[in-house]
Amino acid sequence: MGADPRTALRIRESRSPAALAGRGALVTGASSGIGQAVALRLAEAGASVLATGRDHDALARLVKGADELGLAVHHHAADITRPADRAFLAGAARGELPNLAILVHSAGLYHRGPIAETSLAELDRLLDVTVRASYALTRTLLPDLIEATGDVVFINSTQGLAAGPEVGAYAAAKQALRAIADSLRVEVAADGVRVCSVFPGRTATPMQQQIFAAEGRRWNADVLVDPDDIAVAVTTAVTLPPRTTVTEMVVRPTRRLDPPPRAVP
Repeated sequence: MGADPRTALRIRESRSPAALAGRGALVTGASSGIGQAVALRLAEAGASVLATGRDHDALARLVKGADELGLAVHHHAADITRPADRAFLAGAARGELPNLAILVHSAGLYHRGPIAETSLAELDRLLDVTVRASYALTRTLLPDLIEATGDVVFINSTQGLAAGPEVGAYAAAKQALRAIADSLRVEVAADGVRVCSVFPGRTATPMQQQIFAAEGRRWNADVLVDPDDIAVAVTTAVTLPPRTTVTEMVVRPTRRLDPPPRAVP
């Protein structure tokens, strides 16, 4: 099995001029969901994409599906919480891409539970994946992005805008990520680097399936945002003229979900 069939079909039907030809993109969290869809859409727009994540087999399937579509996607499995893996990815991006012009942070981790029952170790893990890894990788690659007058995209969450109950630790990490993006945007604007935060609502990803199960909901992807919808939005943002910056995007399902049938355990 290659790329997600729905995303692949949409790409076949909407092949557009290669607006990102000659640009290189590194996409984290590309093993599945939004990251995978973003990798495909950027490649469809002409970028040479280096996809990374922890699941080597899933990345290999992504590359196979991209190849079937005639798209330039490469992959390296890595755990971006590890300094050695981040250094390896930076070297791979510099060596394998024509230039590093786009960095998309889509790696993430979900946790649900009351603060009283969420350990510091669980909070640390969320911060490691969502905040520290993205912060460190951005710092490492910032000289390349400045040289390319590139784009940094942070895939956040609507919990990064306002926290609900039982997601305090998760939302804290996402809101910290927003703060990093907001500061970075101002710091690098004079260098021509654009920084965009994307805040997806409920999206039909493997992570969301786990959330539905925890809430006792029957899975129904048709009422949710599709990962490819987010990918199209990201691609639109990074293909706008350099004079224009999309600072933030909030993308939600059109229909509101009914309350869960039972309380979350």
